[in-house]
Amino acid sequence: MSASSINKAQTEITKWVDEYGDDMYSWAYYKTSSKETAEDLVQETMISAFKSFEKFRPGSNPKTWLMTILNNKIIDYYRASSTTKSINQTTIQGNRLEEDNYDENGMWARNPESMWGDQESHLLDDSAFLNVLDKCINALPSAWKNVIVSKYISHKKGKEICQDLNISPSNLWQMAHRAKLQLKVCLDENWQTEE
Repeated sequence: MSASSINKAQTEITKWVDEYGDDMYSWAYYKTSSKETAEDLVQETMISAFKSFEKFRPGSNPKTWLMTILNNKIIDYYRASSTTKSINQTTIQGNRLEEDNYDENGMWARNPESMWGDQESHLLDDSAFLNVLDKCINALPSAWKNVIVSKYISHKKGKEICQDLNISPSNLWQMAHRAKLQLKVCLDENWQTEE
């Protein structure tokens, strides 16, 4: 790609992140039920769109093009997941996934709590965990901390965060991703769950 093509691609992709990023994230989250995975898939989509920008036909609907790329990324994600994840001989905590777990229509019939018990933990109700989380957030670089607080605590939209922090949408995604990785490391090192 020439320098002018790269500049044009950067400008358009940045504009598209502003216009369609939230819709793409919502769709990816709906399909994966994971905030981190949804963010990663949207980021991968934008990178792919940038790399193949010359294939985008002027006059085409950019949202349609981006959503097609995103859907392909989601399909790839599930293909990769299905080949790397396996259930050890269809056993979960000693309970076999046998025929008696399904009703006559082939639908899951057992109450999951009967298999796994009520193990739902409420970390956000645990003051000790919140203290560790607060320390980990405060240990982030200033810009990353601002992104995390704006996005996950203040629940601001991407466009608003970009305006507040004077950053591009691609910088927002990158900072959020890096901050989450650093938070995970910090929490892994500083928070021990009771086993």
